[in-house]
Amino acid sequence: MKLTTALSALALFVAAPAAFAANVPEGTKLAENQTYTFWLLDAIKSLDPQINTDVEGSDIVRNLFEGLYNEDGNGDLVPGVALDHDLSDDGLTYTFHLRPDAEWSDGKPVVAGDFVYAWHRLADPATASEYAWYLQLMQVKNATAIVEGDMPVEDLGIKAIDDHTLEVTIETPLPYFPQMLTHGSTFPVREDVIAEYGSNWTKPENLVGNGAYTLSKHILGERVEMDKSDTYWDADNTVITHLTALTINDVNQGLTRYLAGELDRVDIPAGQYPRLKEQYPDQATSLPFSCTYTYLINLSEKGPEALKDVRVRKALSYAMNRDVVVDNILQGGQKPAYNWTHWATAGFEMPDIDYAHWSQKERMDKAKELLAEAGYGPDNPLELTLNYNSSEDHKKIAIAAQQFYRPLGVNLTLNNMEWKVHTDRMQNQDFDLGRYAWCGDYNEASTYLDFFTSYSGHNQGHFYNDEYDAVMKESKTAEDPQPLYTKAESILNEEMPLIPIYQYAKVSMIAKDIKGLPTQNVMQTWYGKDIYRVAQ
Repeated sequence: MKLTTALSALALFVAAPAAFAANVPEGTKLAENQTYTFWLLDAIKSLDPQINTDVEGSDIVRNLFEGLYNEDGNGDLVPGVALDHDLSDDGLTYTFHLRPDAEWSDGKPVVAGDFVYAWHRLADPATASEYAWYLQLMQVKNATAIVEGDMPVEDLGIKAIDDHTLEVTIETPLPYFPQMLTHGSTFPVREDVIAEYGSNWTKPENLVGNGAYTLSKHILGERVEMDKSDTYWDADNTVITHLTALTINDVNQGLTRYLAGELDRVDIPAGQYPRLKEQYPDQATSLPFSCTYTYLINLSEKGPEALKDVRVRKALSYAMNRDVVVDNILQGGQKPAYNWTHWATAGFEMPDIDYAHWSQKERMDKAKELLAEAGYGPDNPLELTLNYNSSEDHKKIAIAAQQFYRPLGVNLTLNNMEWKVHTDRMQNQDFDLGRYAWCGDYNEASTYLDFFTSYSGHNQGHFYNDEYDAVMKESKTAEDPQPLYTKAESILNEEMPLIPIYQYAKVSMIAKDIKGLPTQNVMQTWYGKDIYRVAQ
């Protein structure tokens, strides 16, 4: 996107009437019960906006806190704490005008300094946030030096001009910069609350947020409950009064509890969408969702020596029968993945991936040839372990992978563990192959491709490639970055630090009286304040 185009879009955004909270059509009869209960597969590791790293945690954080901007059901930006912003002629300085009626849940005003503190905290090496690199991706002035410990956090390119004026300076024009501000890591937090309670500040009795809901209960691995906030600036138009998230590790049990009326939304287990769509056509849904499912390959010093051979990595990717995974196991509208960036990402130009055009027999023949060249085969088997977190769907795909690899002489041991243990091991490079999924932080290809840079906070397989880094750094200043994104994908295809498996669809059962969830936003970003329940 060219800068002029971005500015034109910004002008439309500023001039357009804001779509605040639940957009209930005139004449709609609302139900007396205005609660919403949704499913979580895993326990939430953290409710701290600057610490959380997972998608399910983001769904909770987005309801307890609010950033400068939100997304509507189409994925377009709408005002959050910021009413609008000005952009300097050189595209480097954003001046945000904050709404005067934004309040914290204890009634204190939300001020520009709260954002300054949060961003300082995010960048501070002492916080050890995995999302510190996000400030670097946003090109915030001095972010890289601060994250690396070479500058004080006070030099970060953000300052409060006054309580309701926030200024951010970036190092190169970035047309999609405003889109990045919907991510939870950029949300404000209160310095006095964190100073008083330390790591306990996110407990229900201590947490002070500025979102549409307040935290009333959090039982780790069981449930999170939130109540409508009376101090939220648009509380009068927030219809849902109570949100409940139930952690249910078994997707089939989740579906059973949905059909029993205990949940209003649940993911559909693998293979069951066709049946449920026929039985419940007004409840079973499949929508594009910006996430890619993969097995990451450990290239670090802790990883197996065999995986440092690109022939082995390519063989493992070629032998993965994606059509079986998508058509026989999942059956929910997902697409086979031969690359990293989700196919529905705005403006993305898919590279020509050679093995995507081959038949599966051709892929298997090539995989056997490459493994034989590397010294492996049925007479000299390659022993590998796959780590994956608890889920019946993950288990089915892992068992299938065992079968795909066996004819190659690859013995794949499956190692199942709960989410926290799995992510800790991934972060410590304690794996051979690791099940992983990356969901876009914003709707632009760089949210995927920056993942594999050497400076990424999430590059858990330790893929380091100078050419790749150079391409992604060049993309930040390119008038049209798309050809560079295509080149980056081509490098991933040649070096194969991952085994892409499929690109997501959001496959859910949604209670037919629940309205207001997004259907046109590939990010599937939802807010409790936008939801309402109609009378049946």
